[in-house]
Amino acid sequence: MSSSSKKPKLQKIALLLAGAGLGVALSLSFNAVADKDAGGNPLPVEELRAFSTVFGLIKQSYVEPVEDKKLITEAIKGMVSGLDPHSSYLDADAFKDMQIQTQGEFGGLGIEVSMEDGLVRVVSPIEDTPAYRAGVKAGDFIAKIDETPVQGMSLNDAVTKMRGKIGTSVTLTMLRKGEGKPIVISLKRAVIKVQSVKSKLAEPGYGYIRVAQFQEHTTENVAQALEALYKENKAPLKGVVLDLRNDPGGLLNGAVGVSAAFLPKDTLVVYTEGRTPDSKIRLTASKENYLRESGKDDYFKNTPKEVKTVPLVILVNGGSASASEIVAGALQDHKRAIVVGTQTFGKASVQTIMPIDNKTALKLTTARYFTPLGRSIQLKGITPDIEVEEATLNGKEQSAFRIREADLGHRLDNPNEKDAGKAASEPKAVIKAQKPKTVASETAEENPRELASKNDYQLQQALNILKVQQILQNKAVAAPAK
Repeated sequence: MSSSSKKPKLQKIALLLAGAGLGVALSLSFNAVADKDAGGNPLPVEELRAFSTVFGLIKQSYVEPVEDKKLITEAIKGMVSGLDPHSSYLDADAFKDMQIQTQGEFGGLGIEVSMEDGLVRVVSPIEDTPAYRAGVKAGDFIAKIDETPVQGMSLNDAVTKMRGKIGTSVTLTMLRKGEGKPIVISLKRAVIKVQSVKSKLAEPGYGYIRVAQFQEHTTENVAQALEALYKENKAPLKGVVLDLRNDPGGLLNGAVGVSAAFLPKDTLVVYTEGRTPDSKIRLTASKENYLRESGKDDYFKNTPKEVKTVPLVILVNGGSASASEIVAGALQDHKRAIVVGTQTFGKASVQTIMPIDNKTALKLTTARYFTPLGRSIQLKGITPDIEVEEATLNGKEQSAFRIREADLGHRLDNPNEKDAGKAASEPKAVIKAQKPKTVASETAEENPRELASKNDYQLQQALNILKVQQILQNKAVAAPAK
Protein backbone atom coordinates (compact mmCIF):
# COMPACT_ATOMS: atom_id res chain seq x y z
CA MET A 1 0.00 0.00 0.00
CA SER A 2 1.40 3.37 -1.01
CA SER A 3 0.21 5.33 2.04
CA SER A 4 0.41 4.66 5.76
CA SER A 5 -2.78 3.62 7.52
CA LYS A 6 -2.00 6.27 10.13
CA LYS A 7 -2.46 9.11 7.67
CA PRO A 8 -5.79 10.97 7.72
CA LYS A 9 -8.44 9.28 5.65
CA LEU A 10 -8.64 12.51 3.68
CA GLN A 11 -5.38 11.61 1.98
CA LYS A 12 -7.06 8.52 0.56
CA ILE A 13 -9.46 10.62 -1.52
CA ALA A 14 -8.67 12.68 -4.57
CA LEU A 15 -11.38 14.69 -6.20
CA LEU A 16 -12.77 17.76 -7.82
CA LEU A 17 -11.57 18.24 -11.34
CA ALA A 18 -13.76 20.43 -13.54
CA GLY A 19 -12.00 19.20 -16.67
CA ALA A 20 -8.88 17.26 -17.53
CA GLY A 21 -5.85 19.00 -18.90
CA LEU A 22 -3.87 22.10 -18.11
CA GLY A 23 -5.24 23.22 -14.81
CA VAL A 24 -5.76 21.43 -11.50
CA ALA A 25 -4.57 18.17 -10.02
CA LEU A 26 -5.25 15.72 -7.27
CA SER A 27 -3.54 14.13 -4.29
CA LEU A 28 -1.92 10.78 -4.97
CA SER A 29 -2.25 8.15 -2.30
CA PHE A 30 -4.57 5.47 -3.59
CA ASN A 31 -3.99 1.86 -4.37
CA ALA A 32 -5.29 0.34 -7.52
CA VAL A 33 -8.35 -1.70 -6.62
CA ALA A 34 -8.85 -3.56 -9.86
CA ASP A 35 -8.27 -6.92 -8.23
CA LYS A 36 -10.82 -6.51 -5.41
CA ASP A 37 -13.78 -7.86 -7.32
CA ALA A 38 -11.93 -10.13 -9.73
CA GLY A 39 -12.76 -13.27 -7.80
CA GLY A 40 -16.50 -12.66 -7.87
CA ASN A 41 -16.84 -11.50 -11.47
CA PRO A 42 -15.89 -13.90 -14.27
CA LEU A 43 -14.08 -12.39 -17.22
CA PRO A 44 -16.30 -11.53 -20.24
CA VAL A 45 -14.89 -14.19 -22.55
CA GLU A 46 -16.85 -13.26 -25.69
CA GLU A 47 -15.94 -9.57 -25.43
CA LEU A 48 -12.28 -10.38 -24.79
CA ARG A 49 -12.30 -12.69 -27.79
CA ALA A 50 -13.62 -9.81 -29.92
CA PHE A 51 -10.90 -7.55 -28.54
CA SER A 52 -8.27 -10.14 -29.39
CA THR A 53 -9.65 -10.49 -32.92
CA VAL A 54 -9.57 -6.72 -33.52
CA PHE A 55 -6.05 -6.53 -32.10
CA GLY A 56 -4.91 -9.28 -34.47
CA LEU A 57 -6.57 -7.73 -37.52
CA ILE A 58 -4.87 -4.39 -36.86
CA LYS A 59 -1.49 -6.04 -36.39
CA GLN A 60 -1.96 -8.01 -39.61
CA SER A 61 -3.73 -5.60 -41.96
CA TYR A 62 -3.28 -1.97 -40.89
CA VAL A 63 -1.57 0.12 -43.53
CA GLU A 64 1.51 0.64 -41.32
CA PRO A 65 3.07 -1.50 -38.59
CA VAL A 66 1.79 -0.63 -35.09
CA GLU A 67 3.57 -1.45 -31.84
CA ASP A 68 1.73 -3.62 -29.34
CA LYS A 69 2.31 -1.06 -26.61
CA LYS A 70 0.60 1.68 -28.62
CA LEU A 71 -2.44 -0.48 -29.35
CA ILE A 72 -2.86 -1.49 -25.72
CA THR A 73 -2.37 2.07 -24.47
CA GLU A 74 -4.94 3.47 -26.90
CA ALA A 75 -7.38 0.69 -25.96
CA ILE A 76 -7.02 1.62 -22.28
CA LYS A 77 -7.56 5.30 -23.07
CA GLY A 78 -10.71 4.53 -25.02
CA MET A 79 -12.05 2.20 -22.34
CA VAL A 80 -11.65 4.86 -19.63
CA SER A 81 -12.68 7.94 -21.61
CA GLY A 82 -15.99 6.31 -22.52
CA LEU A 83 -17.04 6.17 -18.86
CA ASP A 84 -17.51 9.86 -18.06
CA PRO A 85 -15.83 13.20 -18.86
CA HIS A 86 -13.59 13.14 -15.78
CA SER A 87 -12.06 9.66 -15.90
CA SER A 88 -8.85 9.24 -17.88
CA TYR A 89 -5.69 7.21 -18.30
CA LEU A 90 -2.60 9.18 -17.27
CA ASP A 91 0.51 8.29 -19.23
CA ALA A 92 3.95 9.11 -17.84
CA ASP A 93 3.85 12.79 -18.88
CA ALA A 94 0.28 13.40 -17.69
CA PHE A 95 0.92 11.63 -14.37
CA LYS A 96 4.02 13.70 -13.73
CA ASP A 97 2.22 16.93 -14.63
CA MET A 98 -0.64 16.09 -12.27
CA GLN A 99 1.75 15.72 -9.35
CA ILE A 100 3.48 19.00 -10.19
CA GLN A 101 0.28 20.99 -10.63
CA THR A 102 -0.89 20.48 -7.04
CA GLN A 103 2.01 22.69 -6.00
CA GLY A 104 0.60 25.60 -8.01
CA GLU A 105 3.34 25.95 -10.64
CA PHE A 106 3.60 24.27 -14.02
CA GLY A 107 4.32 24.97 -17.65
CA GLY A 108 1.69 25.61 -20.29
CA LEU A 109 -0.98 28.05 -21.46
CA GLY A 110 -3.23 28.20 -18.40
CA ILE A 111 -6.58 26.68 -19.36
CA GLU A 112 -8.87 24.01 -17.93
CA VAL A 113 -10.13 21.80 -20.73
CA SER A 114 -12.38 18.82 -21.43
CA MET A 115 -13.23 16.83 -24.55
CA GLU A 116 -16.63 17.27 -26.18
CA ASP A 117 -17.81 16.05 -29.60
CA GLY A 118 -14.25 15.38 -30.69
CA LEU A 119 -13.07 18.91 -29.89
CA VAL A 120 -11.26 20.33 -26.89
CA ARG A 121 -13.60 22.60 -24.96
CA VAL A 122 -12.42 25.27 -22.54
CA VAL A 123 -13.92 24.89 -19.07
CA SER A 124 -12.18 27.95 -17.69
CA PRO A 125 -9.05 30.02 -18.34
CA ILE A 126 -6.82 30.35 -15.28
CA GLU A 127 -6.27 33.88 -14.02
CA ASP A 128 -3.01 35.69 -14.80
CA THR A 129 -1.96 33.24 -17.53
CA PRO A 130 -1.25 33.62 -21.28
CA ALA A 131 -4.64 32.16 -22.22
CA TYR A 132 -6.52 34.46 -19.85
CA ARG A 133 -4.73 37.59 -21.02
CA ALA A 134 -5.26 36.64 -24.69
CA GLY A 135 -9.03 36.49 -24.20
CA VAL A 136 -9.68 32.75 -24.20
CA LYS A 137 -13.20 32.25 -22.79
CA ALA A 138 -15.04 29.46 -20.99
CA GLY A 139 -17.05 27.55 -23.59
CA ASP A 140 -14.62 28.11 -26.48
CA PHE A 141 -13.94 25.07 -28.68
CA ILE A 142 -10.33 24.53 -29.74
CA ALA A 143 -10.51 23.26 -33.32
CA LYS A 144 -6.82 23.42 -34.31
CA ILE A 145 -3.50 23.54 -32.45
CA ASP A 146 -1.05 25.23 -34.79
CA GLU A 147 -1.92 23.58 -38.10
CA THR A 148 -3.12 20.27 -36.64
CA PRO A 149 -6.89 19.66 -36.37
CA VAL A 150 -8.00 18.51 -32.92
CA GLN A 151 -10.74 16.26 -34.31
CA GLY A 152 -9.66 12.67 -33.67
CA MET A 153 -7.08 13.49 -31.00
CA SER A 154 -7.38 12.20 -27.45
CA LEU A 155 -7.57 14.85 -24.75
CA ASN A 156 -4.14 13.90 -23.42
CA ASP A 157 -2.63 14.20 -26.90
CA ALA A 158 -4.19 17.63 -27.39
CA VAL A 159 -2.91 18.79 -24.00
CA THR A 160 0.57 17.47 -24.78
CA LYS A 161 0.58 19.36 -28.09
CA MET A 162 -0.37 22.61 -26.35
CA ARG A 163 2.49 22.23 -23.92
CA GLY A 164 6.08 22.86 -24.91
CA LYS A 165 9.25 24.70 -24.14
CA ILE A 166 8.77 27.87 -22.11
CA GLY A 167 8.84 30.94 -24.37
CA THR A 168 7.80 29.12 -27.54
CA SER A 169 4.55 30.03 -29.28
CA VAL A 170 1.47 28.04 -30.18
CA THR A 171 -1.51 29.13 -32.28
CA LEU A 172 -5.03 28.08 -31.30
CA THR A 173 -7.93 28.22 -33.75
CA MET A 174 -11.12 28.43 -31.71
CA LEU A 175 -14.86 28.37 -32.31
CA ARG A 176 -17.00 30.60 -30.11
CA LYS A 177 -20.76 30.73 -29.80
CA GLY A 178 -22.11 33.88 -31.40
CA GLU A 179 -19.04 34.39 -33.61
CA GLY A 180 -19.46 33.88 -37.34
CA LYS A 181 -15.88 32.82 -38.03
CA PRO A 182 -13.06 31.05 -36.19
CA ILE A 183 -10.93 33.02 -33.74
CA VAL A 184 -7.18 32.62 -34.13
CA ILE A 185 -5.01 33.42 -31.09
CA SER A 186 -1.23 33.11 -30.79
CA LEU A 187 0.00 32.33 -27.28
CA LYS A 188 3.48 32.16 -25.81
CA ARG A 189 4.02 29.26 -23.44
CA ALA A 190 5.01 30.25 -19.91
CA VAL A 191 5.53 28.88 -16.43
CA ILE A 192 2.05 28.98 -14.94
CA LYS A 193 2.16 30.14 -11.34
CA VAL A 194 -1.32 30.02 -9.93
CA GLN A 195 -1.74 32.15 -6.82
CA SER A 196 -4.48 30.26 -5.07
CA VAL A 197 -5.62 33.03 -2.71
CA LYS A 198 -5.71 36.81 -3.08
CA SER A 199 -7.26 39.28 -0.64
CA LYS A 200 -7.74 42.93 0.18
CA LEU A 201 -10.17 45.27 1.89
CA ALA A 202 -12.83 45.96 -0.74
CA GLU A 203 -13.65 49.02 1.33
CA PRO A 204 -13.24 49.89 5.03
CA GLY A 205 -14.85 47.18 7.15
CA TYR A 206 -15.44 44.71 4.31
CA GLY A 207 -12.94 42.01 3.38
CA TYR A 208 -12.60 40.34 -0.01
CA ILE A 209 -10.98 36.92 -0.51
CA ARG A 210 -10.55 35.43 -3.97
CA VAL A 211 -9.83 31.68 -4.28
CA ALA A 212 -8.73 30.98 -7.86
CA GLN A 213 -8.09 27.25 -7.36
CA PHE A 214 -7.94 24.77 -4.47
CA GLN A 215 -4.32 23.70 -4.02
CA GLU A 216 -2.09 22.23 -1.31
CA HIS A 217 -1.70 25.53 0.55
CA THR A 218 -5.16 27.04 -0.03
CA THR A 219 -6.48 26.51 3.49
CA GLU A 220 -3.49 28.04 5.25
CA ASN A 221 -3.47 30.89 2.71
CA VAL A 222 -7.12 31.66 3.50
CA ALA A 223 -6.29 31.63 7.22
CA GLN A 224 -3.42 34.06 6.59
CA ALA A 225 -5.67 36.28 4.45
CA LEU A 226 -8.31 36.49 7.19
CA GLU A 227 -5.72 37.40 9.81
CA ALA A 228 -4.25 40.07 7.52
CA LEU A 229 -7.65 41.58 6.74
CA TYR A 230 -8.58 41.92 10.41
CA LYS A 231 -5.18 43.42 11.15
CA GLU A 232 -5.40 45.89 8.27
CA ASN A 233 -8.95 46.93 9.19
CA LYS A 234 -7.89 47.45 12.84
CA ALA A 235 -11.38 46.41 13.94
CA PRO A 236 -13.69 43.41 13.49
CA LEU A 237 -14.88 43.17 9.91
CA LYS A 238 -18.51 43.98 9.13
CA GLY A 239 -18.60 41.41 6.34
CA VAL A 240 -16.53 39.19 4.03
CA VAL A 241 -16.97 38.32 0.35
CA LEU A 242 -15.57 34.91 -0.64
CA ASP A 243 -15.13 34.96 -4.43
CA LEU A 244 -15.24 31.50 -6.05
CA ARG A 245 -16.14 32.64 -9.57
CA ASN A 246 -14.31 30.73 -12.32
CA ASP A 247 -12.68 28.51 -9.69
CA PRO A 248 -12.65 25.08 -11.40
CA GLY A 249 -11.95 23.09 -8.23
CA GLY A 250 -8.92 21.22 -6.99
CA LEU A 251 -8.10 19.35 -3.81
CA LEU A 252 -10.68 18.13 -1.33
CA ASN A 253 -8.72 19.24 1.72
CA GLY A 254 -8.83 22.78 0.37
CA ALA A 255 -12.63 22.69 0.10
CA VAL A 256 -13.02 21.27 3.60
CA GLY A 257 -10.51 23.73 5.06
CA VAL A 258 -12.01 26.84 3.49
CA SER A 259 -15.45 25.75 4.72
CA ALA A 260 -14.01 25.11 8.18
CA ALA A 261 -12.78 28.71 8.37
CA PHE A 262 -16.38 29.88 8.70
CA LEU A 263 -18.14 26.89 10.33
CA PRO A 264 -18.18 25.63 13.93
CA LYS A 265 -15.76 22.81 14.70
CA ASP A 266 -16.88 19.33 13.63
CA THR A 267 -19.71 20.63 11.42
CA LEU A 268 -20.38 18.31 8.46
CA VAL A 269 -18.98 19.78 5.23
CA VAL A 270 -19.47 17.00 2.68
CA TYR A 271 -20.00 13.26 2.43
CA THR A 272 -19.31 10.82 -0.39
CA GLU A 273 -20.92 7.58 -1.54
CA GLY A 274 -19.45 4.95 -3.85
CA ARG A 275 -19.15 1.18 -4.27
CA THR A 276 -16.04 0.59 -2.16
CA PRO A 277 -15.73 1.18 1.61
CA ASP A 278 -12.95 3.73 1.05
CA SER A 279 -15.26 5.87 -1.04
CA LYS A 280 -17.86 6.29 1.71
CA ILE A 281 -16.70 9.05 4.03
CA ARG A 282 -18.02 12.01 6.02
CA LEU A 283 -15.74 15.03 6.27
CA THR A 284 -16.27 17.62 8.97
CA ALA A 285 -14.76 20.99 9.84
CA SER A 286 -11.98 19.51 11.94
CA LYS A 287 -8.26 19.91 11.36
CA GLU A 288 -7.73 16.18 10.74
CA ASN A 289 -9.63 16.65 7.48
CA TYR A 290 -7.66 19.56 6.05
CA LEU A 291 -4.16 19.66 7.54
CA ARG A 292 -1.50 18.63 5.04
CA GLU A 293 0.50 16.95 7.81
CA SER A 294 -1.03 15.34 10.88
CA GLY A 295 0.12 16.59 14.25
CA LYS A 296 0.62 20.18 13.08
CA ASP A 297 -1.10 23.21 14.58
CA ASP A 298 -4.47 24.19 13.16
CA TYR A 299 -4.12 26.81 10.41
CA PHE A 300 -6.91 28.78 12.09
CA LYS A 301 -5.27 28.80 15.52
CA ASN A 302 -4.67 32.56 15.37
CA THR A 303 -7.69 33.53 13.28
CA PRO A 304 -10.01 36.02 15.06
CA LYS A 305 -13.00 34.23 16.60
CA GLU A 306 -15.33 36.72 14.87
CA VAL A 307 -14.63 34.92 11.56
CA LYS A 308 -17.10 32.19 12.60
CA THR A 309 -19.98 34.68 12.73
CA VAL A 310 -19.02 37.54 10.39
CA PRO A 311 -21.67 38.13 7.68
CA LEU A 312 -20.53 36.21 4.59
CA VAL A 313 -21.41 36.32 0.89
CA ILE A 314 -20.08 33.74 -1.58
CA LEU A 315 -19.79 34.78 -5.24
CA VAL A 316 -20.24 31.99 -7.82
CA ASN A 317 -20.86 31.59 -11.55
CA GLY A 318 -20.90 28.92 -14.25
CA GLY A 319 -17.13 28.50 -13.94
CA SER A 320 -17.39 27.55 -10.25
CA ALA A 321 -17.02 23.77 -10.12
CA SER A 322 -16.39 20.85 -7.77
CA ALA A 323 -14.44 22.12 -4.75
CA SER A 324 -16.04 25.54 -5.20
CA GLU A 325 -19.47 23.92 -5.20
CA ILE A 326 -18.65 21.91 -2.07
CA VAL A 327 -17.79 25.12 -0.20
CA ALA A 328 -20.82 27.01 -1.48
CA GLY A 329 -23.13 24.05 -0.82
CA ALA A 330 -21.89 23.46 2.72
CA LEU A 331 -22.12 27.10 3.78
CA GLN A 332 -25.50 27.46 2.07
CA ASP A 333 -26.91 24.33 3.75
CA HIS A 334 -25.80 25.52 7.18
CA LYS A 335 -27.22 29.01 6.45
CA ARG A 336 -23.79 30.41 7.15
CA ALA A 337 -23.51 32.41 3.92
CA ILE A 338 -25.63 34.00 1.22
CA VAL A 339 -24.68 32.62 -2.19
CA VAL A 340 -24.77 35.30 -4.88
CA GLY A 341 -24.17 35.15 -8.64
CA THR A 342 -25.30 32.66 -11.27
CA GLN A 343 -25.82 28.88 -11.45
CA THR A 344 -22.61 26.88 -10.93
CA PHE A 345 -21.08 24.18 -13.14
CA GLY A 346 -22.76 21.14 -11.56
CA LYS A 347 -20.01 18.55 -10.99
CA ALA A 348 -20.56 16.32 -7.96
CA SER A 349 -18.29 13.35 -8.61
CA VAL A 350 -15.10 12.14 -6.95
CA GLN A 351 -12.00 11.22 -8.94
CA THR A 352 -9.34 8.97 -7.43
CA ILE A 353 -5.78 8.64 -8.69
CA MET A 354 -4.81 4.96 -8.83
CA PRO A 355 -1.12 4.41 -9.66
CA ILE A 356 -0.65 1.57 -12.13
CA ASP A 357 3.13 1.58 -11.88
CA ASN A 358 5.79 4.16 -11.05
CA LYS A 359 5.04 6.20 -14.16
CA THR A 360 1.37 5.83 -15.07
CA ALA A 361 -1.96 6.01 -13.28
CA LEU A 362 -5.71 5.82 -13.69
CA LYS A 363 -7.87 8.82 -12.79
CA LEU A 364 -11.22 7.17 -12.13
CA THR A 365 -14.57 8.44 -10.92
CA THR A 366 -15.15 6.44 -7.75
CA ALA A 367 -17.92 8.21 -5.85
CA ARG A 368 -20.50 10.97 -5.77
CA TYR A 369 -20.44 13.72 -3.18
CA PHE A 370 -23.38 15.27 -1.36
CA THR A 371 -23.88 18.50 0.54
CA PRO A 372 -24.60 18.29 4.31
CA LEU A 373 -28.36 18.20 3.68
CA GLY A 374 -27.99 15.32 1.22
CA ARG A 375 -28.22 17.35 -1.98
CA SER A 376 -26.47 16.10 -5.10
CA ILE A 377 -25.69 19.06 -7.31
CA GLN A 378 -24.62 16.80 -10.21
CA LEU A 379 -25.82 18.43 -13.47
CA LYS A 380 -27.78 21.04 -11.44
CA GLY A 381 -25.07 23.07 -9.78
CA ILE A 382 -25.58 25.36 -6.82
CA THR A 383 -28.54 27.70 -7.21
CA PRO A 384 -27.62 31.11 -5.76
CA ASP A 385 -29.79 32.56 -3.03
CA ILE A 386 -29.68 35.83 -4.95
CA GLU A 387 -29.07 35.74 -8.68
CA VAL A 388 -26.91 38.56 -9.98
CA GLU A 389 -26.11 38.48 -13.68
CA GLU A 390 -22.58 38.86 -14.93
CA ALA A 391 -21.31 41.73 -17.03
CA THR A 392 -22.23 41.73 -20.71
CA LEU A 393 -19.74 41.41 -23.54
CA ASN A 394 -20.70 43.16 -26.78
CA GLY A 395 -24.31 43.19 -25.65
CA LYS A 396 -24.44 39.43 -24.97
CA GLU A 397 -24.58 37.76 -21.58
CA GLN A 398 -21.25 36.14 -20.80
CA SER A 399 -23.08 33.16 -19.29
CA ALA A 400 -24.21 32.26 -22.81
CA PHE A 401 -20.64 31.17 -23.55
CA ARG A 402 -20.39 28.84 -20.57
CA ILE A 403 -20.71 25.09 -20.51
CA ARG A 404 -21.88 23.12 -17.52
CA GLU A 405 -21.59 19.50 -16.45
CA ALA A 406 -25.03 18.81 -17.97
CA ASP A 407 -23.65 19.73 -21.42
CA LEU A 408 -20.91 17.07 -21.36
CA GLY A 409 -21.23 13.66 -22.96
CA HIS A 410 -21.23 10.44 -20.87
CA ARG A 411 -21.74 12.47 -17.67
CA LEU A 412 -23.12 10.83 -14.54
CA ASP A 413 -26.80 11.25 -13.72
CA ASN A 414 -28.00 12.98 -10.59
CA PRO A 415 -29.09 10.25 -8.13
CA ASN A 416 -31.65 12.57 -6.51
CA GLU A 417 -33.31 13.96 -9.63
CA LYS A 418 -33.54 12.22 -12.99
CA ASP A 419 -34.30 15.48 -14.81
CA ALA A 420 -31.51 17.47 -13.16
CA GLY A 421 -29.73 19.75 -15.55
CA LYS A 422 -32.73 20.31 -17.83
CA ALA A 423 -33.80 23.38 -15.89
CA ALA A 424 -32.06 25.22 -13.09
CA SER A 425 -33.80 25.78 -9.78
CA GLU A 426 -35.19 29.23 -9.17
CA PRO A 427 -33.08 31.53 -6.97
CA LYS A 428 -34.76 33.17 -3.99
CA ALA A 429 -34.17 36.62 -5.48
CA VAL A 430 -32.91 38.08 -8.73
CA ILE A 431 -30.95 41.29 -9.27
CA LYS A 432 -30.77 42.23 -12.93
CA ALA A 433 -27.55 43.73 -14.22
CA GLN A 434 -28.28 47.23 -15.49
CA LYS A 435 -24.94 48.92 -15.85
CA PRO A 436 -23.62 51.79 -17.96
CA LYS A 437 -22.16 50.56 -21.23
CA THR A 438 -18.83 52.16 -20.39
CA VAL A 439 -18.46 49.80 -17.44
CA ALA A 440 -19.48 46.56 -19.12
CA SER A 441 -16.04 45.66 -20.49
CA GLU A 442 -14.09 46.71 -17.40
CA THR A 443 -15.05 44.06 -14.88
CA ALA A 444 -12.52 42.37 -12.61
CA GLU A 445 -12.96 39.24 -14.73
CA GLU A 446 -11.85 41.16 -17.81
CA ASN A 447 -8.90 42.67 -15.95
CA PRO A 448 -7.22 39.97 -13.84
CA ARG A 449 -4.78 42.47 -12.32
CA GLU A 450 -7.59 44.49 -10.75
CA LEU A 451 -8.63 42.78 -7.52
CA ALA A 452 -11.97 43.75 -5.94
CA SER A 453 -12.63 46.27 -8.71
CA LYS A 454 -15.30 48.94 -8.29
CA ASN A 455 -16.34 48.08 -11.84
CA ASP A 456 -17.15 44.50 -10.80
CA TYR A 457 -20.94 44.62 -10.73
CA GLN A 458 -21.46 41.30 -8.96
CA LEU A 459 -18.97 42.22 -6.25
CA GLN A 460 -20.64 45.57 -5.66
CA GLN A 461 -24.00 43.83 -5.25
CA ALA A 462 -22.39 41.38 -2.79
CA LEU A 463 -21.11 44.32 -0.73
CA ASN A 464 -24.57 45.91 -0.81
CA ILE A 465 -26.07 42.67 0.53
CA LEU A 466 -23.51 42.62 3.36
CA LYS A 467 -24.38 46.21 4.25
CA VAL A 468 -28.06 45.36 4.43
CA GLN A 469 -27.20 42.45 6.73
CA GLN A 470 -25.20 44.82 8.91
CA ILE A 471 -28.14 47.22 9.16
CA LEU A 472 -30.51 44.39 10.10
CA GLN A 473 -28.06 43.11 12.71
CA ASN A 474 -27.73 46.57 14.26
CA LYS A 475 -31.51 46.93 14.42
CA ALA A 476 -31.83 43.53 16.07
CA VAL A 477 -29.25 44.47 18.71
CA ALA A 478 -30.85 47.87 19.31
CA ALA A 479 -34.40 46.51 19.60
CA PRO A 480 -35.66 46.57 23.20
CA ALA A 481 -36.34 43.23 24.82
CA LYS A 482 -40.03 42.32 25.22
